[in-house]
Amino acid sequence: MSKGKVCLAYSGGLDTSVILAWLLEQGYEVIAFLANIGQEEDFEAAEKKALAIGATKFVVVDVRKEFVEKVCFPAIQANAVYENVYLLGTSLARPVIAQAQIKVAEENGCFAVSHGCTGKGNDQVRFELSFYALKPDVVVIAPWRDPEFFNRFAGRNDLLEYASSKDIPVAQTKAKPWSTDENLAHISFEAGILENPDTTPPKDMWKLTVDPTDAPNTPEDFSVVFEQGLPVKLVLAGGKTITDPVDLFLEANALARRHGVGRIDIVENRFIGIKSRGCYETPGLTILRYAHIDLEGLTLDREVRAIRDQFVTPSYAKQLYNGMYFTPECEYVRAMIPPSQKTVNGVVRARVYKGNFIVLGRSSDTEKLYDETESSMDELTGFSPEDTSGFIAVQSIRIKKYGEAAREKNQPLDL
Repeated sequence: MSKGKVCLAYSGGLDTSVILAWLLEQGYEVIAFLANIGQEEDFEAAEKKALAIGATKFVVVDVRKEFVEKVCFPAIQANAVYENVYLLGTSLARPVIAQAQIKVAEENGCFAVSHGCTGKGNDQVRFELSFYALKPDVVVIAPWRDPEFFNRFAGRNDLLEYASSKDIPVAQTKAKPWSTDENLAHISFEAGILENPDTTPPKDMWKLTVDPTDAPNTPEDFSVVFEQGLPVKLVLAGGKTITDPVDLFLEANALARRHGVGRIDIVENRFIGIKSRGCYETPGLTILRYAHIDLEGLTLDREVRAIRDQFVTPSYAKQLYNGMYFTPECEYVRAMIPPSQKTVNGVVRARVYKGNFIVLGRSSDTEKLYDETESSMDELTGFSPEDTSGFIAVQSIRIKKYGEAAREKNQPLDL
């Protein structure tokens, strides 16, 4: 007799294929759920594999539109980045996937949901906190935290051997022992040989982007049009114009990929308290975010930008990374993003070349914070140079006192 229905987040990879077979062994009926979030994957092959292993049903949900419009674009507006490097590609996808999984679970009468996240990673936190926010009474089955499971499968070799015994085909091999996670925004590589932070990633590991040394010798120019901080138009060198959000993101990906833009290799601090090494390819998001940052220099008020940079950007990035998307604090921070972007309207002309993003120019027809004559060193406009004398005099009051105090203590200031 079945213990009940479980909705498993199934990727078709090694871990979730083994977990599917294991859940069946435990007596559960399994609905295999797969989110189409832009990963380059054979969905038909994944369905065939899941059903062959024993899943009762296989459900694919296309969440690319929600992913781009509701998560990726606001991340661009906020210039979201974790520890100054990571553009949160995996983190961005988790709330979208979790919401779709809970919906599938409810539609199919599942009392529980399950996932293949490891017991040492961030994703278990991201998924489960989202699950509990979206469906507080849901039961979560996390095999990698179940002693019966993790004692049986101590490492990836055990998983590979089990898969082989069950005739479950997997892409991962002992020759390429790293774990990947892919979506429309990026792909991540972790584990295996990458766990040594001093190991250089092999050239054949990278999947999305051309090696910068092999990229075209001719640069490629393009323009991005922003309205209130959102990319609304991408114009390529030949005049091709893309406006649909998903198509725009896909085209930005293709542009950056063929020129080797968007690779990073970092050691980061996981939410659970340990450090991990990750390699990421984030092509389109990289160039769109860089273009957005540049346009803000022309169109965003200095004090608004300072508050946004000091509070909204780091808070939103941390909330995304830690899996706190469906929380009151993240709802509050997300509400602060659009007001900061009202004036971020204009065009950025840029170039990609051998792994680099280069700004060629920027303009705005509506925002007038920048005045060429006012900023010019060759014209006396905007304010009189004499006004600066008073500005410096006021600014120097406390600094003079600081210098006098140092001299009185016989501790003259030094470099």
